[in-house]
Amino acid sequence: MNKKVLIWEIIGIVFIIFLGSFMHFLFELTGSWPPIGAIAAVNESTWEHLKLGYWPLMFFALIEYKFIKEEVNNFAFAKFVGSLLIFGVIIIFFYSYTAILGEDLLILDIFSFILSIIIAQLVSYKILTIKRLKNGVSIISLVGLVILGLLFILFTYFPPQIFLFQDPVSGGYGIVEHL
Repeated sequence: MNKKVLIWEIIGIVFIIFLGSFMHFLFELTGSWPPIGAIAAVNESTWEHLKLGYWPLMFFALIEYKFIKEEVNNFAFAKFVGSLLIFGVIIIFFYSYTAILGEDLLILDIFSFILSIIIAQLVSYKILTIKRLKNGVSIISLVGLVILGLLFILFTYFPPQIFLFQDPVSGGYGIVEHL
């Protein structure tokens, strides 16, 4: 067990939860400033809530890498898998419990967000501390992380007209309706 890396991943849990929670309100706090919508939730759709895990994870990864890069393996892969786990846990949890209950509950939404971050960071720790994988895995992971970031930006302003992107409050999609 690498205590330093584990401590960084636990710090990441707290950082991502707090920054993600703040970013839920950031768009509104900036007076619906369109550029901030690239990283902050612009509506209540599932897609916009996935940003609240992805961007804080990326911001933390940039900080964390400086301090643990010499002690870990597979950094890009760990963060790519972590981001996919955040998405998977939130989506599966949300659509499962709302199908069962017939409504969404804020407390369960918050719980799924926190749970997704904890799972992502603990799995990230495991990946960081296993044997180094082939370089191609890191390259593919970096490309995947960049593509995810670009998709979050693109779909904020030009969202597909499907359920994942629909704001259940307004019935609208993305940021365009706020301009």
